[in-house]
Amino acid sequence: MKNKKLLLGAHVSIAGGLEKAFERAEEVGCTAMQIFTKNASQWKAKPLGGLAAEAFGNAWTVSPIGPVIAHTSYLINLATPDDDAWEKSKAAFLDEMERCAFLGIPQMVMHPGAHVGSGKVAGIERVIAAFEDIFSKSPKMVKVLLENTAGQGTYLGSCFEELAAIMAAFPPRTFGICFDTCHAFAAGYDISNQRGYEAVMDEFDKVIGIKAIALFHVNDCKNPLGSGIDRHEHIGKGAIGFEGFRALMQDKRFYKVPKILETPKGEDYEFDRKNLALLRKLAEV
Repeated sequence: MKNKKLLLGAHVSIAGGLEKAFERAEEVGCTAMQIFTKNASQWKAKPLGGLAAEAFGNAWTVSPIGPVIAHTSYLINLATPDDDAWEKSKAAFLDEMERCAFLGIPQMVMHPGAHVGSGKVAGIERVIAAFEDIFSKSPKMVKVLLENTAGQGTYLGSCFEELAAIMAAFPPRTFGICFDTCHAFAAGYDISNQRGYEAVMDEFDKVIGIKAIALFHVNDCKNPLGSGIDRHEHIGKGAIGFEGFRALMQDKRFYKVPKILETPKGEDYEFDRKNLALLRKLAEV
């Protein structure tokens, strides 16, 4: 397998301006990248101006980076039973979709949210109602990627069926999936070896459909299988290990699907360099 065309990257900082992310990603050898479009720890951000969008677009045009994916703020919770928090989350989510459209970013990753004690059924219904409202106002060019979760606390999306339930409420291909390897393993899906990996992907295909996977978050897992704890580790250093990532990297079905690191970066992104190099090596047949 020729590694040069692999769409591999990392989540990179936008400090100093959105366009600065390209330089950071290029320095570590990314061919794809993920960013926040605003400060992820704040509800609101200064509206994007034409100059900011132009600078971002110009940087992208001359960059070797291909796909750029956005990730929503972790503050957003579309599953919450609290009406004020729900309305605030919907408004923030819509704003982030509009920011993506303004920047030309076609895909945005989100966590389904936490039901905060209302129960999974109620939480999923809340998410569906939120999207019904959001999609009536949102730009059509931005596709939402539902990310599977580790199942920590009351978070939804740790099993494929919960993601499928949200997707089933809308026309086919409304959503895509961001498959997080750490989250899947922590949720009990054993992808640590070839046989287990194939079984998990077969199950995913039956429940959702393999073609729905539009992005991978490639993270090893600090904790044991089924722990429900979301703690990312460097590739091969956690409980998933090298064999699980070799199975993913050599799966021809996902050759053109971007794969993004969300692992600790170290000084000057040194660990991103090491993890990307390792993933490229594991892709070799």
